Amino acid sequence: MVSTHNKKLRDWVKKMARLCQPDNICWIDGSDSQRQALEKEASVLGEIIELNQQKLPGCFLHRTAIDDVARTEHLTFICTKKKRDAGPTNNWMSPLAAYKKARVIFKGAMQGRTMYVIPFSMGPVGSEFSKIGVELTDSRYVVLNMLIMTRVGEVVLRQLEKEDGFTKCLHSKAGLDINKRLILHFPEDNTIWSVGSGYGGNVLLGKKCLSLRIASYLAKKEGWLAEHMLIMGIEEPNGRIEYIAAAFPSACGKTNLAMLIPPEGLKIKGYRIWTVGDDISWMRVDSDGSLWAVNPETGFFGVAPGTNSKTNPNMMETIKKNTIYTNVLLKPDNTVWWEGTDEKAPDQGIDWQGRPWKPGLKDSCGNPILGSHPNSRFTTPITNCPSHSFRLKQHHGVPISAILFGGRRQHLTPLIYEAFNWQHGVFIGATVASERTAAQVGNVGEVRYDPMAMFPFCGYNMGEYFKHWLETGRRMLNPPKIFHVNWFRTDEKGNFLWPGFTENLRVLEWILDRCNNKVQAINTAIGYVPRPQDIDTAGIKLTEGALEKLLEINEEAWLKELAGIKNFFKQFKSDLPKELWQEYDSLASRLKQALKVRTKN
Repeated sequence: MVSTHNKKLRDWVKKMARLCQPDNICWIDGSDSQRQALEKEASVLGEIIELNQQKLPGCFLHRTAIDDVARTEHLTFICTKKKRDAGPTNNWMSPLAAYKKARVIFKGAMQGRTMYVIPFSMGPVGSEFSKIGVELTDSRYVVLNMLIMTRVGEVVLRQLEKEDGFTKCLHSKAGLDINKRLILHFPEDNTIWSVGSGYGGNVLLGKKCLSLRIASYLAKKEGWLAEHMLIMGIEEPNGRIEYIAAAFPSACGKTNLAMLIPPEGLKIKGYRIWTVGDDISWMRVDSDGSLWAVNPETGFFGVAPGTNSKTNPNMMETIKKNTIYTNVLLKPDNTVWWEGTDEKAPDQGIDWQGRPWKPGLKDSCGNPILGSHPNSRFTTPITNCPSHSFRLKQHHGVPISAILFGGRRQHLTPLIYEAFNWQHGVFIGATVASERTAAQVGNVGEVRYDPMAMFPFCGYNMGEYFKHWLETGRRMLNPPKIFHVNWFRTDEKGNFLWPGFTENLRVLEWILDRCNNKVQAINTAIGYVPRPQDIDTAGIKLTEGALEKLLEINEEAWLKELAGIKNFFKQFKSDLPKELWQEYDSLASRLKQALKVRTKN
């Protein structure tokens, strides 16, 4: 039996138990024996399905309710005393109203169930980067996933004997009723309440809820950055490793980049990639004036469809053991399948809703019935990944040489460009935008702004968030260089000009060369762009003139883009830092001047 001398923790657990009325309380100690017992219980009760242990050792399948398959942004709230503190990009509810509304749903919600107490650390236990949370839940699925995604158990409780502060995380499946579903964040109370959902993004409260929404608020208050960024190391032939952090909106290849394998054309140079993290980065300015980062997680919560040995061979290796799959197809041999994986569809199987399935099935409207949900997932330990970094457990983190932002743009944005300075880089990050794809709700090609890829995850007013980025830059003696990438530029026929995937290392090589002052660049209206000869294209097949097209700047198109940026910025009113309006005006001036020169020539 786990015990704690932390009175604040004991009192809170008792108080929440009185509200939720569980039959039992079980403290999670992080041991293999307890995990195995929970896996067995969940299997017997049908909450998870044990997969073929010869082919997928330690792996299980879970199915969610059919209306509980993704983050529910419209039911996700930032609960601050003042609406302005939540800002215009968040749903807001007053703490008083939120607690009152949620208590009604939580009252007695755990009757007939066990309340599991999960003490967890985001980041290495005891590191100055790290934050401790305690999640109370009635879901074994949540417990098993948190054991993969975070550091859990007695070692965390012992740390809580030394420090009193922790994020209070309360979750109950309740009746899994979408009409009684709420994901509530109380930044001023360091508290998260989630009820009525069983989907990972809504209920693994150490992930987006704590590591981004609550952490971003704490970071602002304490002087660090909590970002929706991958962290990867690039080892050069001489053994030197440089680290980059990168933020992309969904469907832009963040996880694939974090663990890419060098392409054939560059293998001769001896590069090696080290994966520190694929999703979240906590960064601090160190005493040397540089920016250092840790990945607070210990696992990946990845999207299955489209994951294969071409897009991400390292991930395909990672998920072969000790993985929990959610909402994928179950094959007759008790293994799993999803659309876009390596092997062709099986002749039959059980789909993500638990129904018999075979290829070619269509619904009443003639649309294909998928075997896996488009947002089907896997939760898997980062240590399974062949490229996982040996510095994962390092309390001090890794030094960041470059920060990348990126989006999906067919015509506007070049393959790569570099900010003039930190302030200009913050402007680039604040104006990150992607065009909707056919797989997303809305009009195809419609531009969505997603600053720093944090639009759904910033736990406070984004105007203040931009200001915090600017202030952080002023505190650094050696700030990372900031870049923008776009792997998705197309030709007139809609074909991608850049092959992407492993070939993206060629762009990262140029970025590191710029960080080390090894190559020059072309000064354009939007930033520094590579000279074509400085991108190594050995062994790559590009159509004639493709590289020049990838690096082209169309000033007229960029001037039109300014209208969208202005409308986006206006919603922040006086909270938007004046520096970003200065960058907006400077960009407009440079574009007009460049267009004037080009027209004259």
